[in-house]
Formats: sequence, C-alpha cells, structure tokens
Amino acid sequence: MSMTEKRNVPLALQLVIGLVVAGVVFFVLTRVGGETVAGRQEAAAAPEAVPSASDRPVIPLADAFPDRVPDGKGGDFTKVGAVTLKSCTEPDSVGPALVNMIEAGKGCLGEHVALYKDAQNNQFNLAVFTMRDPQDTVTLVMRLGGNPTDYQVGAQAPPPGSGLKTLPPDSGMVQSFTGRGRSMVVGLGQWSDGATRDYQGIVDRLSPLLQHVSDRVGRYESGS
Repeated sequence: MSMTEKRNVPLALQLVIGLVVAGVVFFVLTRVGGETVAGRQEAAAAPEAVPSASDRPVIPLADAFPDRVPDGKGGDFTKVGAVTLKSCTEPDSVGPALVNMIEAGKGCLGEHVALYKDAQNNQFNLAVFTMRDPQDTVTLVMRLGGNPTDYQVGAQAPPPGSGLKTLPPDSGMVQSFTGRGRSMVVGLGQWSDGATRDYQGIVDRLSPLLQHVSDRVGRYESGS
C-alpha cells in the first residue's frame, strides 16, 4: 500500500471523497458488544487545531460508535462489530506510508474501528485515530486525501452471524475522511455484492454515518 500528499487547510470539518476500486485487506471483528483488539485504518480531510491535552483519554469505543445510526432515509445503520486496536501502527493493519507519517509526528494515542451495515447489507467501515497533537491530525488528513486511490487502511471482515459476506479483494470501495481536534475519522463504503459500479451512490449512503460519528468525536474532543 502507498500514500500521497495534500494541502493544509484548517477547518472544523471537511470531507474528501475517493471513488475507487482497490484491493482490500481484511481482519476479523468481534461481535457487537465485544471490545477486543485488532486493526485497520484510512484518511483525508481537514480538522481544526483545537487545543487538547495530549494525555486526555481517547473517546470510549461505545461513545464513538453507537449501535444504531439514522441513515437519513427513515432507516438505520446497524453496528455489527467494533474493536480497539493494540496500536495505530500495526504493520498488518496500516500501510507503511501511514506508519511513517504517524511516527514522524508526536504520536498516536489509539485507534478504534467499527463495521456497520444498512438494510441492504451494504458494508461501511469506520476508523477513528486519536493523535497526541491536533496538528498531526491536520497533516495526516490532508496528505492522505491527496490520492483517493491510495489505501493505507483496510476494510474489515464481517464477524460470523452478521449476515454479511466477506467481499473479495477486487471489490469496489469508496473512502471519505474527516478531522476533528486530535481525531481523524475514516469511512469506507462497499456495496453488499462488492460491485464496481455507482460509486457516487455508495458515497451518498456512507455520508450520514461518517457525519454522525465525526460529530460524536468532535463533541468529545471539544469537551461538550
């Protein structure tokens, strides 16, 4: 996996959408309610450098990822699994370029990931990276957003009993990114059959979920 760069623009929340077909790296999630460790990530968009103590705890896993999120169309996204990773730089879960960028900064406090599905069993991966320094979040988000086909974070294999199938590596996927304070939020979307079609459609479906999680993270980061 590789990665590129992007410009620096400070703002409270910015979305960067990537419409791409790319290989997917999988790892196994726990069922809902479990909080074990495992890992994977992605990124791009600009957060505002909100002052925050570097030793403040990361957002709790359950606070970042509620069990259900409105989809904006009268339905819900349902969480099928969530985990806290051992570190933000596990070599089997993040790309080497992202590892290098994290290590070049002031460090990462932790990473959470979750997998959601909608009523049609389309799959949506979310990852939240909490950096020690908000400026590192800005840097990561903008650099990773520079190349929407560069995947430094992988999709998650659905847990048994989720009703979802593990999609093949050549499945279509879109990626979107936001940043709030110390935290970078990454969203990935895939059609239930892994189809390489209608990327804008899956971006539109991902957006309410990414927005909701980003807003929750933002409120935590601002202390509200």
